[in-house]
Amino acid sequence: MSIEKIINSAWDEKDKVNPNSDKSLKDAINQIITDLDNGKVRVAEKIKGEWITHQYIKKAIMLSFRIYPMENLNGPYSSWYDKSHLLKGKTAGWTKQDHEKAGFRMVPNSPVRKGSYVGKNAVLMPCYVNIGAYIDDGTMIDTFARAGSCCQIGKNCHISAGSGVGGVLEPAQALPTIIEDNVFLGAMSEVVEGVIVGEGSVLSMGMYIGQSTKIVNRETREITYGKIPPYSVVVPGSLPDKKNTSAPSLYCAVIIKQVDEKTRSKTSINDLLRE
Repeated sequence: MSIEKIINSAWDEKDKVNPNSDKSLKDAINQIITDLDNGKVRVAEKIKGEWITHQYIKKAIMLSFRIYPMENLNGPYSSWYDKSHLLKGKTAGWTKQDHEKAGFRMVPNSPVRKGSYVGKNAVLMPCYVNIGAYIDDGTMIDTFARAGSCCQIGKNCHISAGSGVGGVLEPAQALPTIIEDNVFLGAMSEVVEGVIVGEGSVLSMGMYIGQSTKIVNRETREITYGKIPPYSVVVPGSLPDKKNTSAPSLYCAVIIKQVDEKTRSKTSINDLLRE
């Protein structure tokens, strides 16, 4: 059977999957994690303009937690206890030549899980990258920022200090959180629950966007959910309760303007956010 069929068949009886499962299943899971690690496959990709989730890859990640036991790892100042295939991380044992071949910069104290991909010329400040995440070329994951499980972050993005791009593992069919190319995510922001941030967008610091967050276009008054259109400039805002004017206003994300690619490339982030 193909790897996809092996994974899907095992998923149908996932309660029976354990460290003693058939070798063919273990080999299939390990191959997918290796391919994720090398960027040969990814959990989600844009096909004909639409983001598509490859469910069997997410299933393989989740099944890996069933076939691998917990293990202990001792360090110079602490010890850790985790699933054995994740304990040592993506770059454990790498030489200078391995890092040069991978082509990204990795600052000390940046835990990066095996099964995540980091592209050429990316920069990882002290941050955290979880299994299944895909970080494309030229992107910076800044200090104490987080790339959650299976999230997809495009080329030349800046995920600012203290920000989080949420992980989405379950259910298998759920789209992971997507940050498209050339996006600036402001400091101390959170984008979660499979939200898509369109190419070239700029999100101010302190943005919190999930599937239930109202996204308000200030010019058109249109309210949408789950997706920031390309080249949007977004700041935190609030909406009053029309039925009860004395009630507290509720948080929302406000698109204050949309710019074309030319304007975005020539205008500073501060100028875009300044009214």
